[in-house]
Amino acid sequence: MLKVIDENKVWNLEISIGENADETEAQAKLRIDEHEMTGWGRARRNPADPERPRVGEELAVARALSDLSHRLVDAAVADIETFAGRPVHLQG
Repeated sequence: MLKVIDENKVWNLEISIGENADETEAQAKLRIDEHEMTGWGRARRNPADPERPRVGEELAVARALSDLSHRLVDAAVADIETFAGRPVHLQG
């Protein structure tokens, strides 16, 4: 359970998955107030591998969330640079 400091905020995440026999794509859409940010991921099945749709879904969603994560970090850097008035580099 998170400890509430001053207020509770809710960010909504929607994950959409599209697939066929050999390929799965996922989109992770994050809504923060009136802002929206999207990450995208894809998984392709090797023809020699058995058909396991769940594995493709997991990989595609993980890649979409990773893409979204990088976009969030980039947005934070841009925000910091705006108020700092200089380039910044985040560690970790």
